[in-house]
Parts: sequence; C-alpha cells; structure tokens
Amino acid sequence: MDLDIIDSKSSAPTELSSKGKILLFVTGGLAVGISVACIPFISPALRKVCLPYVPATTNQLAGVSKALIGRNGRLLDIGSGDGRIVFTAAKLGFQADGVELNTILVYYSRILALLNSQYQNTKFYRQNLWTFNLQPYNNIVIFGVEQMMEEFECKLLQEANPDTVVVACRFPLPNMTPIETFGNGVDTVWKYVIKKSVK
Repeated sequence: MDLDIIDSKSSAPTELSSKGKILLFVTGGLAVGISVACIPFISPALRKVCLPYVPATTNQLAGVSKALIGRNGRLLDIGSGDGRIVFTAAKLGFQADGVELNTILVYYSRILALLNSQYQNTKFYRQNLWTFNLQPYNNIVIFGVEQMMEEFECKLLQEANPDTVVVACRFPLPNMTPIETFGNGVDTVWKYVIKKSVK
C-alpha cells in the first residue's frame, strides 16, 4: 500500500516555482539574444565566398599608410569592418568611405565617426561589394580572402579609373604586378596602380 502511494506521488506533474520560471525565461531570452547578435558574424561563412570579420593589425595599418604616402582624394575600404582603415585614411586627409555587409559593424563605425570630429569626412555603406560602384574612388583598399581576389581584380579592371591605387592586404591580386610591397607574412600589403583604361 505504501508503495502505491509513493508511485502515485512521484508520477504527479511538478509545477515550476516562480523563481524557476524567471530563470527559464531569462536563460531562454539570453540564448535568443546571443543567437541574434551572432548572426551578422556567422552569416559570412554561409555565403558563396566566406568573408569573415578579422580586424586589421597595427602592422597592416602601418603598411596601408605607407602605401598611401603622396596620395589624396577619395578612398574606399572594401569590407570596412570596424572602420579602422577608413579612420586611418581620414587622419591622413582622405575623404574616406567604407563598404561592409555586416549591419552591426556598419552602425558601430557610424557611431564612432559621429563621436570623433576627426572622422566627420567619412561614410559607411551597408552594401554588397559586387554591386558597389568603384569608379568615384582613386584609392581602394581591400582586405579580402584568396577565393575572391581574381573576381575582384576583374571588377577593378572594369570599373576603376586609370591611375587608381589599389592596396591589397593579406592576399595579393593574382594577375597584377604590385609596384611596392610592405611588411611580410600575414601583415603583407601590396600596392598596385590600375593602368588599363576603363572600357
């Protein structure tokens, strides 16, 4: 008889306490929030060409700065990430823009620009680089991945004006010969000049 009583008690549904419900909602809410916040950083891996966000190193920034010595005008940073190349270019006197697909990074860069008067001459666009017009820029910086560089080189030759300086970081353009190279290893920066006339 006692065993029947114990069995019936153990099989009865137990109710969550109010603390348990709060803990469940908070944990679930945090999990959803973290998932949503991570989407812009994970989604690049799902694209045809994976373009992860990897911040420029101090040596890469120095290499880009050296490659731009004696240059002026408009500069475009492709895959501008957190804006550090655009901000470096702005300090050097360029009218600098960035194009980036990650919404969070675009807004982050825009907020930094608003908070610093040095960066008032910068703009950040949330747009696909393959549809972004390169023609207005006479200086272009790209932090790409190896798989995209050949296609990007074709886009450059179709859109960029003659004498446009292109600075490639981490991976070189596969068919063009750089006029200068700065740094080494992962910090290597290649400087090119577009010689082909736009058709």
